[in-house]
Order: sequence, then C-alpha cells, then structure tokens
Amino acid sequence: MRLYKIIKLEKFQDKYRIQSSRLPIWDYGSNAAYFVTICTKDRICWFGKIQDTKMVLSEIGEIANKCWLEINQHFPFVNLDAYIVMPNHIHGIVLIEKPEYKQNKINLVETQDFASLQRQPNSHFNKFGPQSKNLASIIRGFKIGVSNRARLLHPNFSWQPRFHDHIIRNETDYNRICDYILNNPARWFFDSLYV
Repeated sequence: MRLYKIIKLEKFQDKYRIQSSRLPIWDYGSNAAYFVTICTKDRICWFGKIQDTKMVLSEIGEIANKCWLEINQHFPFVNLDAYIVMPNHIHGIVLIEKPEYKQNKINLVETQDFASLQRQPNSHFNKFGPQSKNLASIIRGFKIGVSNRARLLHPNFSWQPRFHDHIIRNETDYNRICDYILNNPARWFFDSLYV
C-alpha cells in the first residue's frame, strides 16, 4: 500500500496552486537579512564537485557564481554576504537595504539591522501577481540569468521551481548560518542535498 502526502491546494484565478511556503505576515520586500537555498531540478550536480573538502566549479558553476555576484547590479538595494555554490544548490545571505524602509525602523523590536517578525504597520504585504523589488523577484532574476547562460552549454539545465528562505532574526542566527555556509563543502557527504 502506498502512502501519499496530502498537499493542501487552494484556488487562485480559478486554478489550483500549492500553498506558499513564505511567512504570510512578512513583507519580503522589507529590509532584512535572508538566508536562501536554491536547488537544481532533481538535484543534478550541474555546478561542479567537491574535491578535498573544496568546491571545484564546472563551467555552469562559474556562470552561477558570476550571476550571484552580479545580483546587486540588477538590484542596487541588495547587498550580498556569505554564499557558496555547491554541486547542486546555492546557499547565500541576501541583505535587502532600501533607504525608504530605514525611516520605519522605529517599529522594529530587534536591532543591528536584523529582522523583527513583528507585523509592520503601514507595510504593503506581497500579493499574488507581478512582484518586484522583493526577495522572490531577486531570486527569480538570478535563476533566469543562470538558466539563459547555462542552457547555451547544456539545454537540459533547470532549477527546482521554488527556493527555501529563512529570515535571519539576530546575530546568533546570522553567525550560525555563516558558519554553515562557509563549512558546507567540508560537510557535503553528510548534507541532506548530497546525491
């Protein structure tokens, strides 16, 4: 007998869709530090291999690395922090720093530019449909850039449709994530994304 995972599907514009994994009370266009993980489709190791606990980038891995470093050329309000291109995924910290949000920082509970998960008054929460200047548009632009260049080398290159994110809440959280990112190649064979 097979067991099937039940996924709650809701309708949007008369079509079923999978429920979003994003935090519903959070504006993903607001200033914060976000830890993201972006995987290739079927976890295929397009980006290279781990050799002697170091990442050795393939040609497509070099493309992914270059596109990651170019994110803030397309999104000037973004700063990049620790990141690593792994054989079949990318981990990185994306800092959204829009000047217009700095005026509203009085409403945040935590300090040092880390995110408070308190609902922000007068903020415009993301809705369905076209979105720009938020975390999803940043990741979408990155994935498109890599895909367009990678498919010139290998037409079957593809990403998983979604990505994982975590809102970094404090300095302890930030330090733990940086350590995880920087030491990821040494832990590759124990990684949940290892294939």
